Amino acid sequence: MEQEPHTPGSSPRNARRRGIRGLRWWIGGLLFASTVINYIDRQTLSVLAPHLKTTYRWTNQDFALIVISFRIAYMLGQAVLGRVLDRLGTRRGLSLTVLWYSLVAMATSLATGLRSFCGFRFFLGLGESANWPGATKAVSEWFPRRERALAVAFFDSGSSIGAAVAPALVLGLFATFGSWRPVFIVTGTLGLFWLFIWRRFYHPPETHPLIRDEERESILADRVVEARPTAEAQPRSRWIDLLRYRQSWGAIASRALTDPVWYFVADWFAIYLVSRGFRLESSLMAFWIPFLAADLGNFAGGGASSWLVQRGWSVGRARKAVVVPTAFGVMLLIPAALSGNLWLIASFFGLATFSYAAFSTMANTFPADLFADSAVASMSGLGGAFAGLGTILSTYAVGYLADHYGFRPVVMGASVVPLIAMVLVLLLIRNTRHSGQGIILKI
Repeated sequence: MEQEPHTPGSSPRNARRRGIRGLRWWIGGLLFASTVINYIDRQTLSVLAPHLKTTYRWTNQDFALIVISFRIAYMLGQAVLGRVLDRLGTRRGLSLTVLWYSLVAMATSLATGLRSFCGFRFFLGLGESANWPGATKAVSEWFPRRERALAVAFFDSGSSIGAAVAPALVLGLFATFGSWRPVFIVTGTLGLFWLFIWRRFYHPPETHPLIRDEERESILADRVVEARPTAEAQPRSRWIDLLRYRQSWGAIASRALTDPVWYFVADWFAIYLVSRGFRLESSLMAFWIPFLAADLGNFAGGGASSWLVQRGWSVGRARKAVVVPTAFGVMLLIPAALSGNLWLIASFFGLATFSYAAFSTMANTFPADLFADSAVASMSGLGGAFAGLGTILSTYAVGYLADHYGFRPVVMGASVVPLIAMVLVLLLIRNTRHSGQGIILKI
């Protein structure tokens, strides 16, 4: 009997044999890599800030203006590009934005002073703002609900890894070239390499040529469970519709009142250590602690929440079980502000960023938990816009307070803000099955 030739797509069995096992986690790996690169690009300036402040004679308020320029664009971009990503799709939307911010990062090497740095950081923030709405949308497309918190933790951990890698990479490049300008060019090219892989590898699960049948069926079956029964109930992603729900405001508060804490650490920690009398080049090991701790916090929060869901907890209850203790954990910034020992400062910062990151993983998961796929990026972007506004205000306050009163009141103030976010999450995000306007409230 003649054997049937092995042609592509000849049978489901062959498709399963040729597909990549656990393809969704390879997709998650790409999202993680984009977040790492995103943070390396933005942290390049933060690591070089002590040198640039001396070169250009900037005050802390001057540096705050540069950071605020990034944050204004980041705030506007998250709101606008979240909707754009819902229309363009994940693959095309992230391709365009990564290309944009990679080119801008390289062009920052042409900056000549405060105004030009502000301009380049504005355009960098505009491009980089799409990463979280886009990655959250990709998670909602590729992962079943029981795995979304862990998947968000995976890609979101790239922020702490990127922030941890940046000091050694940037200072090494700075020492090699003897100038800060080539550093921006080298770090900016990383996104172009990622873009090449992304364009070749990312497709929706419905059409991906390398997905196994059982994985595709599992992903799509989870969507069927979430789907509304009528065409009229398809979710709309207009901002006015999203803002009608108290759950939306709970999701917004969870980011708007916690993101500024992280950005204070990411943008100012190098300057903070120098202000306390420590030399950054000899303090790298201590510098890494808060960022590596945040990485662990991402996985701890996402893993704990997913584990509780698998044990039968409702999604909302599992998310809140992480939010409550971690909001209190951020208060460990208070002893950090009172300590004068480098390792104690780094350790308390690390425990606080561990707690922040676990909380943040829940905050970044809420849009995928609460809304249907076609509204996820819009809601994530809207939350990011409010978080950007909070960060802009806090950044200005950091610069002013640091110049006039030192960093201690800043650190102590940052420690208590997540408690307000926790209370609002508990009050506003309730276990409602669904509401009108076609927006599915799944937790």
